[in-house]
Amino acid sequence: QLQLVESGGGLVQPGGSLRLTCAASGFSLDNYSVRWFRRAPGKEQQGVACINRSGGHTTYGESVNGRFTISRDNTENTVSLQMNRLNPDDTGVYYCAAALLKSCRDPENLFQYWGQGTQVTVSS
Repeated sequence: QLQLVESGGGLVQPGGSLRLTCAASGFSLDNYSVRWFRRAPGKEQQGVACINRSGGHTTYGESVNGRFTISRDNTENTVSLQMNRLNPDDTGVYYCAAALLKSCRDPENLFQYWGQGTQVTVSS
């Protein structure tokens, strides 16, 4: 059974950092590009970051560029999102999603396999 599981969320003060991890089970992430999305109440879903299959190409949403870093470890079958200089606007549920044989240039709706999400709350 293909499964993605996010972890690492929590409560952090403004200016703090968190590292999210997306772990795959039941399949290898080698042939999948992976995106992180976030959803917050009253806001549209936002694509946060994306990494292609090799890890050689990454993209970031404008609001997180320079603060967040996406990376992958295909030997561990994981994709991580390092989030620095967090602010309250970063609050939301963060999801990872994978797309087989797609790239980060492909439409977001092609990322078919989703995890259950992890809550990130930035508050003092």
